Amino acid sequence: MTALTPYDGIWPILFAYFDSQGGLDRGAFERQIDAALAWGAPGIAALGLATEVGKLTDEERRRLIGWIAQRIRAAGRPVPLAITIHGETVSAQRELAHFAIGQGASWLIFQPPPVSATGPQSEAYYVDFFSEAMRDLSVPAGIQNAPEYLGVGLSPAGIGQLALRAPQFRVLKGEASSIRIRETLDALAACPAPQRPAVLNGRGGLELIENLEAGCAGLIVAPDTADHQHAVYQAWRRGDAELAMRRYAGVLPAIVFAMQSLDTLICYGKRIAALRMGMDLAQVHDRQPALQPSAFGLAMARRHAARLGPLRT
Repeated sequence: MTALTPYDGIWPILFAYFDSQGGLDRGAFERQIDAALAWGAPGIAALGLATEVGKLTDEERRRLIGWIAQRIRAAGRPVPLAITIHGETVSAQRELAHFAIGQGASWLIFQPPPVSATGPQSEAYYVDFFSEAMRDLSVPAGIQNAPEYLGVGLSPAGIGQLALRAPQFRVLKGEASSIRIRETLDALAACPAPQRPAVLNGRGGLELIENLEAGCAGLIVAPDTADHQHAVYQAWRRGDAELAMRRYAGVLPAIVFAMQSLDTLICYGKRIAALRMGMDLAQVHDRQPALQPSAFGLAMARRHAARLGPLRT
């Protein structure tokens, strides 16, 4: 069993909810935070792909960071806050990073700049970009390595190079199969222990147990099933593999339903979470471009939400 790190466990990354006028729905964000704290989340993550960060303006990203940090501070059980940093240039990412730190972010997750802004680039370009973006930050930093979703990513060797170059690089948010994650962990084993980042996966919780067996410290997943995945993780951490497998078998159909693609996660996973938090689906609005739910898809979302049970808020 791997040693505990500050990044261990199942971290929920907040969905983006919008109101009927297209603005951010603060109440829905706060419901997610309250629900995560109620089931014992080790921390809160925000502004990643599930938060539809690419559809948000810079002002909205900053406003969200402030809202989330304020809600966590007001809670009876404050937890670490991880903020994903999105931007087209190093300077834009560093500016947002410093803002997030000032608001109380505990650690940061840097995304590569959009390919639409930079054009195709070499792996060395991204190693340089991340090294400069996280240089001299006062909190630990990570990267989101999600070529399937972002169009670019680092190889295991490139991740190892970044670990040796950037002392702030302490955690990798991978988005890959458990086999690929294990290859990455094997590559990172060549790094001296103080420079070896912890590895988290995402992908909605697919292969949760295999990822833990591969050596992941945990996962960052959306709130629709995060509480059930937390129960799986806790059983596995206690050494009760049989209970972990039973619990995972119970939640896996909902994970598979939502994780057909990033679009289906945002469309249906967001609605499963809303139903579980006691929201009416008439309160859930999409910011375009977005996948539109079908009548059958909504029926399946309702069925999964009922099977998963309510999320206390």
